[in-house]
Amino acid sequence: MATTQTRLGQQAVALLDVALRVPCIFIIDAIFNSYYDPGSGWAAAMWKVLLRVMGVLVSTVVLLLSQKALFKFYTLFFAVMLGVAAVLINYYATSHIDFYSAYYKAALGFRLLPRNGPTLWLGMAAVQLMFGVGYVFLLNLQSVFAALVVLDIMMPLWGLMIELPVDVRQLVAVFSGLALALNTAVCLAVRLKWFYYSCRYVYLLVRHMYRIYGLQLLLEDTWKRIRFPDVLRVFWLTRVTAQALILVYVVRAVRRESGDATGGATDGGSDAQGYLLSWDVFWDLTSNLIISGCDSTLTVLGMSAVISSVAHYLGLSILAFIGSTEEEDKRLGFVAPVLFFILALQTGLSSLHPDERLVRLSRNMCLLLTAILHFIHGMTDPVLMSLSASHVSSVRRHFPVLLVSLALFVLPVALSYALWHHYALNTWLFAVTAFCVELCLKVVVSLTVYGLFMADGFSNVLWEKLDDYVYYVRSTGNIIEFLFGVIMFGNGAYTMMFESGSKIRACMMCLHAYFNIYLQAKNGWKTFINRRTAVKKINSLPEVRGDQLSDIEDVCAICYQEFATSARITPCHHYFHALCLRKWLYIQDTCPMCHQRVYVEEESRDRAAFSNNNGGYAAPQDADAPPAAEGEEDQLPDDDDPPGDGAVGGAAAAAAGELDNELLEDNDSIEYDEDEWGTQNGGTPIEEDYINDDTDSTED
Repeated sequence: MATTQTRLGQQAVALLDVALRVPCIFIIDAIFNSYYDPGSGWAAAMWKVLLRVMGVLVSTVVLLLSQKALFKFYTLFFAVMLGVAAVLINYYATSHIDFYSAYYKAALGFRLLPRNGPTLWLGMAAVQLMFGVGYVFLLNLQSVFAALVVLDIMMPLWGLMIELPVDVRQLVAVFSGLALALNTAVCLAVRLKWFYYSCRYVYLLVRHMYRIYGLQLLLEDTWKRIRFPDVLRVFWLTRVTAQALILVYVVRAVRRESGDATGGATDGGSDAQGYLLSWDVFWDLTSNLIISGCDSTLTVLGMSAVISSVAHYLGLSILAFIGSTEEEDKRLGFVAPVLFFILALQTGLSSLHPDERLVRLSRNMCLLLTAILHFIHGMTDPVLMSLSASHVSSVRRHFPVLLVSLALFVLPVALSYALWHHYALNTWLFAVTAFCVELCLKVVVSLTVYGLFMADGFSNVLWEKLDDYVYYVRSTGNIIEFLFGVIMFGNGAYTMMFESGSKIRACMMCLHAYFNIYLQAKNGWKTFINRRTAVKKINSLPEVRGDQLSDIEDVCAICYQEFATSARITPCHHYFHALCLRKWLYIQDTCPMCHQRVYVEEESRDRAAFSNNNGGYAAPQDADAPPAAEGEEDQLPDDDDPPGDGAVGGAAAAAAGELDNELLEDNDSIEYDEDEWGTQNGGTPIEEDYINDDTDSTED
């Protein structure tokens, strides 16, 4: 129970911390969006610039305050606001004979105060008493000073109740306000020392973190400490909600005035319809809210924060649906807002005309949607390959991933179909269509590879050509994807030169050329060279077929499967499936059993007897020689044997007797840790790009 209460208390404090930082964003946004008149004279212009700079500076300092300092700042701020409210109420109450009518006009017609005079005075006294107690509590005044402050706030009401002349009442209200202002100034002056040391502490802390950790970690720490994404999210939602309420109020007021001008409503149904919005009005209101929701840099950041939250929970839902637990796949909440903000800066979204801004925002959203679908495919593809390669037979595990893959194929097709029926061909539509086609191609490649692995899982024999087929499928997809990258680079270059060129677009094109064209081509060529080298090494090794396989009763030391058709023999007399050994050679050029070099160029290879993986030896046979009789393979040759074969067999037997017992153990007894697997004989690090299979390095 205590743990739950503590957690709820921490969440409440965090929520309050975010809520108290939001007004700073509102002030900065209002200052940047305010109208500036340069023709009002240099003195007035300098004064306005100074006020803007001071407002932005103070708001930024308050935004970056620590949680404790922030709470203390707002304590003083609310105390000052309560004092100002008490003084204004006293002034209006003593300046107007009919205070109720003045309040009624000021409160926009809401009848909150009673009409009776004594009851009105008692209500005002209760309100002023609440303000006085709150003022005293927030400033933490002593008991004597607290009583004097409350008495000072209540004094103008006494003059109102005993019906003093208006001039006397105003004089009493003025002296009461001056006394309260003097007390507030003294309290703030006493706490000015605390404010100075708080600012100095923040400065020293920032300087220390900058010197120790650098600028990047300093910004990351500040970003997390002030919960800036949450602040931006609350700012944008609050701003849009307030604008929505104002727009709805204006629409209803206009309808009410138009109804009064036409003679009013004829029945009660018309009054009920006044509170309902038609589809056209609702669309206009929504469009205006969206347009005003990205009219400045801060609002674009706020919209990015909202998109981040939506994308984050979307990614978590898809991961839970497909059964993935990869931490790297939870970055959708980071990728989506960054891409949206870059697109907004690249297209100058906040500086466009409202109508153009709505069109540009819809286009950016289409590009963002295709990027999110590409990221979701990156989440589902490893799960799809894992299920197929591990031969999971549960339909319940396969169905969610296949359903998401099907959706990833249908959604781009539907999006392209809808866009081509509503828009003419341009560079934006070409880019969206290219991204959709590329996504469909990726899905087809993934499903094809999935089908190949599933077919291999249902097969009872080793499919030696599986690796080649997977490589061909993935290579074809990667080549087409590379071509799409080149085409998109040309499309971006055309857009930058003839439509809307900008520095941000040029930087993004450079990044696209490096990551999506250069690196992809480099990795693809590296994979091809690595695969060709491995095939060359495999072809240089002798091959065992036919009856020779039965002479050695063992399995492949890599896959632990029996030899069905053939095996490859290493110079160190160990043998493996050609496919298994080729995958191993993608990692390093050593034997998996003894770590000797597998491929040595221009080295004379004698047709010596070969051993099995348990240490037994057998002599190779010529192709034309008859098969050995049953039971003779384990016998040593005697003096009547041919000299060549006998010498080889004797050398093999002698070598077998000299081997250490530890080297003659079975495959299961040979273990290597990660450090041994990560280095070659000479200590050269393994290239991690090819540790899984030959096609992994070509994936994005």
